[in-house]
Amino acid sequence: MDALTVIKTRRSVRAFAGRQVPREVLEDIVDCGRLAATARNEQPWEFIVVTDASMREKIADLAEYGKFIAQASACIVVVCKDGRYFLEDGSAASQNILLGAWAHGVGSCWVAGDKKPYAVDIAKVLGVPDGYRVISLIALGYPQAPPSPKPKRALNEVLHWEKWA
Repeated sequence: MDALTVIKTRRSVRAFAGRQVPREVLEDIVDCGRLAATARNEQPWEFIVVTDASMREKIADLAEYGKFIAQASACIVVVCKDGRYFLEDGSAASQNILLGAWAHGVGSCWVAGDKKPYAVDIAKVLGVPDGYRVISLIALGYPQAPPSPKPKRALNEVLHWEKWA
């Protein structure tokens, strides 16, 4: 799939087939996150790939809107060293992971981390050291069915030239 097709067709997937995502595919998906844009080239990120079913279940139990993580093949937890641009950098890495996954035909869904009360508990479960923050939990797996996209706002509704018109 070319980059524009990936960007225009990726949708959140919350129902996964039982098929496991191969380790080399997971590594390539994380590599996409590693190569994200980063302020001042700080690269504050670390990536925890959780494939163990019992650990994914613990994460799913803690994540308010991430119960489907338990049925995913894997969950990539994006963690960033606390700093001035940790949230922007971690979000860029998370988006790259979503796009990298879809380029491999792997469905994904971003579950919020930072600013959620459960983020601290998930960090403890995963052994994240002090000074780092959980940015996102990304469920990954082959889709049970093709994603059914919700309508997006039309380009002419969101595009402004030169100033807000």
